[in-house]
Amino acid sequence: MEANLESESSAPSVWPFEQPLALSLSVMLEGWTEDSAPGIGPMGNPLKSGVLDLQARSWAAYGPKVGAWRILDALKQAGACAVFYVSGIIAENYPDLMRAIVVAGHDIAAHSFAQNIIPAYQSEAEEAADLRRCVLALEAACGVRPKGWLSPRCTPSVNTSNLLAQSGFLWHADTFDSDTPYMLDTPHGRILAMPFTMEVNDMPLYIRYGAQPEAFTQILGRLLSRWPDLGPRPTCLDITVHAHVFGRPYGIIELLDSLRLARRHGASARLTNHRELASFFSEAFHGQSNS
Repeated sequence: MEANLESESSAPSVWPFEQPLALSLSVMLEGWTEDSAPGIGPMGNPLKSGVLDLQARSWAAYGPKVGAWRILDALKQAGACAVFYVSGIIAENYPDLMRAIVVAGHDIAAHSFAQNIIPAYQSEAEEAADLRRCVLALEAACGVRPKGWLSPRCTPSVNTSNLLAQSGFLWHADTFDSDTPYMLDTPHGRILAMPFTMEVNDMPLYIRYGAQPEAFTQILGRLLSRWPDLGPRPTCLDITVHAHVFGRPYGIIELLDSLRLARRHGASARLTNHRELASFFSEAFHGQSNS
């Protein structure tokens, strides 16, 4: 049931749920080109410039080989649907995995062709070519054209929104300036800006900051238990796991615990995903201006 809102102008005029908190479930399924490796990993100390980090490559390869399959099992057990943000190179190399994600009822969104290809470093022509390559790889692997986008490092260029709108994307999640989705106007049409939050995300918590795995669930638990103190303002909050990080047993335990926790707080929080939100808000904002 959608709710009509009579709050400040920064809040949307409509909201899809009775609960004020939308918990979006996302899985990052990331790959790197053959000459590159993750810049951050469990060993901590980076190798000197120019040396290919094979340990980091092996660590990242766990994601499509094992971690994503574990996550699919966990989501089935929890009865939850996610958006998988997938690098095009992963779709090329693991087409069976792509089909399994779609058959399981999850949505596949685009996450550039590879994680070392960052739009902010590219010319407009280079970025457009990478975007096409990513879309073609995903569509060829699973038979579905992606409607959502997230840039590597969540860092777009000045051209990204326009290129995505031109390519027919429904939403992109390189957005950190709002609690709720809003429309972006570009020379090639409108695209939904989907807010993306980092509070419950395995990569910064576990890899960058070195927190214990259970910090993931503890932070979510504190947010949910104290949410009534924050009032009825609608807000989107992300639950994000990376297949090569929390796709491992210790992470699957926290993912399952977090999903159970979300269900227990159903009075104030609704478990959803970016595709569901994008479908609702794109329709709700249709014909509206940003003025």
